[in-house]
Amino acid sequence: MIDIEVEDAAWTDALPDAEALVRIAAAAALASEDLTGGVTLLLTDDESVRELNARFRDKDTATNVLSFPAPPNPEDHLGDVALAYGVCAREAVEQGKPLSHHLQHLTVHGVLHLLGYDHIGDDDAETMEGLERAVLAGLGIPDPYAAGEGEHERPRTS
Repeated sequence: MIDIEVEDAAWTDALPDAEALVRIAAAAALASEDLTGGVTLLLTDDESVRELNARFRDKDTATNVLSFPAPPNPEDHLGDVALAYGVCAREAVEQGKPLSHHLQHLTVHGVLHLLGYDHIGDDDAETMEGLERAVLAGLGIPDPYAAGEGEHERPRTS
């Protein structure tokens, strides 16, 4: 089950189909691992993500996406992902890409974290980025790490 909560209307003001985009991206990420576990995705504002980041990661700053894996549970809930509108919108502009593509990329990125992937080391980052590229290609989204797709760095997530 994929639950989506829109806490900041800026998401749907900018992208009326934001919920559908997130649902499609999350389902594609889960399908990449043949998993059907549940996830909850929160489309919120920078301040809410800053508060979560400060509370759970001791980093008092907003970031684009945060992932919170759930402990093993009988419902197969994998965890929660929160996305900050202001940070994501700003990054999309800076990177010269549509907000819809960036939203789907960061959704895939966050769900892959729930599946146990990380990008702390170079080898782990290459593996995770390869999965992101494959999932996004299936959605018709260009490689977010390719030259010409705007200036970027690896997503700043937990």
